[in-house]
Amino acid sequence: MKDLQKIQSVLKANATPEGRAATAKFVPGTTKAYGVRNPVLNELAKEFKGSGFELVRELWKGEYIEEKILAAKLLGKIAKKDPERTLKFIKQFSKDISDWAVCDTLAMQSPKAINKTHAAEIFEISHSLITSKNQWQRRLALVLSEWYTRDKRYHTSIHKLIKKVADDEEYYVKKAVIWIRRNFKKGK
Repeated sequence: MKDLQKIQSVLKANATPEGRAATAKFVPGTTKAYGVRNPVLNELAKEFKGSGFELVRELWKGEYIEEKILAAKLLGKIAKKDPERTLKFIKQFSKDISDWAVCDTLAMQSPKAINKTHAAEIFEISHSLITSKNQWQRRLALVLSEWYTRDKRYHTSIHKLIKKVADDEEYYVKKAVIWIRRNFKKGK
């Protein structure tokens, strides 16, 4: 795929040792990183948003964290074209998450354009993932609901999610619970 090769060339050209060090520091456990900063990824998402779902799928298959983050950002840029496919990708991709940065980008940026129109479907995904054995799927379930903390109509559903993982032992799931609860306090 020509677009994938172009993107990988840009990522390699913009990779820096400082960027790799920053990724290693802020996203512990990341095994493969080009070392590219977010502004470059944001520009690539704008530039390649016309490439569609196949590019998203190809990027997601990549080994590097930046490829997965870019896939999630691109998915958000094209979500309105096919919301059902977007939601299917989010659920499918949830199995391959290995760090909080990819998790949160997938949860917050991929469905952003369809949050208002597809709340029921997004909560359906959250409720299906919240009891997963995979900590990243549980975190994804919570972070998908974060946008809805601003709207009291969804609070009951969010509280049900939190209740299922309130005693979770995983650090990043605990952090998501704290984050969501803090959002509720801000809204009062």
